[in-house]
Amino acid sequence: MNAFWWAFFAACVWGVVPILEKTGISSVAPLTALFYRCFGAVFGIVILGIFVVRPQHLKQASPKAIIFLVVSGFLASFVANILYYHGLKIGEVSKIVPVAGSFPLIAFILGVLILGESVTVAKVIGSVLIVSGLWLLR
Repeated sequence: MNAFWWAFFAACVWGVVPILEKTGISSVAPLTALFYRCFGAVFGIVILGIFVVRPQHLKQASPKAIIFLVVSGFLASFVANILYYHGLKIGEVSKIVPVAGSFPLIAFILGVLILGESVTVAKVIGSVLIVSGLWLLR
């Protein structure tokens, strides 16, 4: 399976998740919802630990890689989810998810500025479309 299909199926799962979250968060506070959602992540970690990741794999990671990955996990799974859950609690899922999902635009800009990635016509057009969609949703 190529990269496109991996990304497509991830998008399908991510498309279902906000519906589950909005339904679940309707009767609890955002931070309580995030607390319970984290049980799903813990379940995933247990599955990885038992069936996939081996101790020798863990030893292969450099300290720098571990720091970057732990910080990214904290930011994505904790900080961003707190912000997202607060928005999801008070807003419409059809508006909150696309705005929160505009992270490719930010990643594109940072990829160019920090990682020196190329700017192509397709990337610029995609960025303009994202900004247009955000403007329409505001």
